[in-house]
Amino acid sequence: MTEHFPCGWSGSIQTFLTLTRSEWLSSLQTHHLRCMNSPADQSQILAWEHSFDILHRELTTLVQSKPAIGTYTIIFEYELPRERGRRPDVIILGPCVYVLEFKDYATLLLAHCDQVAAYARDLKNYHAGSQAYSVYPLLVLARAKDHLSRNEEVIVISPDHIADVFPSKSETGDLIDPKRWLASEYAPLPSLIEAARTIWAKQPLPQIKRALSAGIPQTIAELISIAQSAKANNELHLALVTGVPGAGKTLVGIQLVYENHLDGSDIQNNAVFLSGNGPLVKVLQHALQQKIFVHGFLKEYGGETAKIPHEQIWVYDEAQRAWDAERVSEKRGHATSEPEDFLRLAERMNSWVLMVALIGEGQEIHLGEESGLPQWNDALAKMHKPWIVHCPEKIADTFTAAKKLATTNVLDLSVSLRSHLAEDVAQWIAAILEGDLLQAKTLSERVTSQGFDVYLTQDINVATNYVKERYKGQEDKRYGLLASSKAKNLPKWGIHNEYNYTKNMREGPWYNDPPSSFNSCCALRDVATEFSCQGLELDFPIICWGDDFTWTGEWKSPPAPRSKAKDPHRLRMNSYRVLLTRGRDGFIIFVPPEIGMQSTYEALKGAGVREIVADNRMKIAPKEGQVEG
Repeated sequence: MTEHFPCGWSGSIQTFLTLTRSEWLSSLQTHHLRCMNSPADQSQILAWEHSFDILHRELTTLVQSKPAIGTYTIIFEYELPRERGRRPDVIILGPCVYVLEFKDYATLLLAHCDQVAAYARDLKNYHAGSQAYSVYPLLVLARAKDHLSRNEEVIVISPDHIADVFPSKSETGDLIDPKRWLASEYAPLPSLIEAARTIWAKQPLPQIKRALSAGIPQTIAELISIAQSAKANNELHLALVTGVPGAGKTLVGIQLVYENHLDGSDIQNNAVFLSGNGPLVKVLQHALQQKIFVHGFLKEYGGETAKIPHEQIWVYDEAQRAWDAERVSEKRGHATSEPEDFLRLAERMNSWVLMVALIGEGQEIHLGEESGLPQWNDALAKMHKPWIVHCPEKIADTFTAAKKLATTNVLDLSVSLRSHLAEDVAQWIAAILEGDLLQAKTLSERVTSQGFDVYLTQDINVATNYVKERYKGQEDKRYGLLASSKAKNLPKWGIHNEYNYTKNMREGPWYNDPPSSFNSCCALRDVATEFSCQGLELDFPIICWGDDFTWTGEWKSPPAPRSKAKDPHRLRMNSYRVLLTRGRDGFIIFVPPEIGMQSTYEALKGAGVREIVADNRMKIAPKEGQVEG
């Protein structure tokens, strides 16, 4: 037995078969206490005992018929590093990796299938010791009999078919070295909050290959280079970073301000992270217990005030949502757009300034945000000093007022990091919202094949049962209710998105508190609207679709005769874009079972969102044969 590796017990299958249940159980209990800082409860102990009995019986028979399998390594309760509570029940290392999850059920639940599929996906993509090997997810239905089938990539078996999973041939390739495998680096994709905590603790972020391939280090290096040039030449620079939802724009901003250094001095003393996104600021402040993220920068320094900040690098998140002059006049009493206010403030500094504008695509959801990117060029045209603009090629035509324009696609983040491997998620959602359901259907097949799970239901209980079952015991996973602020039909279904409810929501605890907390999103009590979830993320949101955006052959939103918005329908579309792009593992859409919502349900189904039936059960057809390792 290995005591210092992140697992409850590991050794050869032959050695496991010599153990007594009590000594094996003692090792697992010790590991659980070490991982979770609490003893295993009685239900967990009973589950362990049941799986021990099954494996002891079935593996004894298997080794008698296929002796070479006795040399395979079996690992119990391997804890995925940095992911508290995520522990596949059993991992078997042969010439490939088998991930076994035991469920005390006779029938298949979709949540269980997706849970073990996610374990296999993350080991394959983030665990250095698994990347060169095939990884097979196995769901063992402990109360089933004579069952062997596939549910997509997951092999679903009853205990009496465990032996059928393993190859018949004794020679199947070299066995994986268990010590090397257990000691291998596991570098999962961190959530925004986890990344911010890591950066603030001045620890290096894991070298995530997806973050590297997405170009985030190159983007930060380019911004550092621009800052150095601005300082050396005492110039005014505006750098625009564009990106699809979830591409890591906010992470770039935080990392630039709090991790990197400029000319040997701590950039933190000379840079500030600004956001018009109040909920994001609250969540980061709550998570880090720091007031370092600034929401009201222009309230303090903008307009006619003579005050100037000491920082010379300003990172402005969600810059496409900057208010126009009309909205600023209404809220702050002076008719200057926010982009113009920022640039005028920089000119008052009588020093160098780098303004970094992080631009999300298609996410303008508030009044006064609809002017978008052109506002920044309009502001440049009004300036008295020369500005140098840096931006990706695709938006270069917008900036005709720049004294000098430098284009580089390093400033365009086009790969979604939020949604793990599903690089097509943003494109798929765009196709849905543009009404191209045929294209969306095609894209959905790529999205789901990459391990991004999307479901549709007309029963809110099906949705809540799914997320609870899938993430049971996983302390760091987050799921919750999202809904449009303008949907009028949801409260009667228990989805309280009304203003009087949502105005009292505390975003910090909602995103950060553990699942057991009354204030946590996982309590499935409070609802986050597009305003309180933009720029933030959940592992698996429940998106409650309302009557404010419905399908009638095209997407329609109710007339808004009193609205001051230039295009109320565009704001509704963008609100649903925000809601649909919050998930890391996937999402489930709840469409109320109303006559007026049926066409919307059918449209989403036609766009490739898969239906999930009552009790999360799936009908599966058993298949003959075995899985070769």
